[in-house]
Amino acid sequence: MQYVTLNNGLKMPQLGFGVWQVEDGEATKAVAKAIETGYRSIDTAMIYQNENGVGTALKQSAVPREELFITTKVWNTDHGYENTIRAYEESLERLGLEYVDLYLIHWPTPKYDNYIDTYKALEKLYHDGKVKAIGVCNFHIEHLEKILQECTVKPVLNQIECHPYLAQTEMKEFCAKHDIFVEAWSPLQQGGEVLQLDVIADIAKAHNKSAAQVVLRWHLQNNSIVIPKSVTPSRIEENFDVFDFELNSEEMEKIHQINRNERKGPNPEEMNVR
Repeated sequence: MQYVTLNNGLKMPQLGFGVWQVEDGEATKAVAKAIETGYRSIDTAMIYQNENGVGTALKQSAVPREELFITTKVWNTDHGYENTIRAYEESLERLGLEYVDLYLIHWPTPKYDNYIDTYKALEKLYHDGKVKAIGVCNFHIEHLEKILQECTVKPVLNQIECHPYLAQTEMKEFCAKHDIFVEAWSPLQQGGEVLQLDVIADIAKAHNKSAAQVVLRWHLQNNSIVIPKSVTPSRIEENFDVFDFELNSEEMEKIHQINRNERKGPNPEEMNVR
């Protein structure tokens, strides 16, 4: 495992395990397999409705709590200061934990424009020692700028959709400038067309690796944190097996050239669901 150091000094595994669209009962088996494989970072959210299942796997694991890095998120319906504090406590209860390592705002929902109050609740949780780090998901640069101007605790990361069809170059440059990590969700384009491209296949063949492993390696070498998701044991293992090879600069550039600025998920400007 490789670790990154967040802007508050906390160390975080650069490769984690995501459980989006994993049913609660299935999450227990998937997370148990991930921890057995070697993953130490688990990413969930209230809206995934699997915090209970994740918590069961954590409780059953022999790995000490301090060696695990657990992330969850506040959903759009719980924005606002008091709502966020309550939502955090409810997530803790479902997870069966005394704290989470990282708490994130899931979407900025700019139509309602109360993510500042929501973030100030995250700051309160952080100052009270109830979370070890705070950050955001799916924020555009303008949303991040508002946080940096109006709040006092800098987000440690911005978790965004990122894959070779959506390279997020401008966001990566902004975040690097402000010592904020980019964390990639949907890093494999949800198993989409990216994994079928000839250019990826050729690079994979050269390294005797799979297309997915090549794309995950591209993320890691771009200094991004990455959280692939799978419920298939062999894929969980495959996605973890990415630390024994390296892409050269020409291969990295070939993958970068694939970029279309094309999303698979919603545009954060338009994602105002409550």
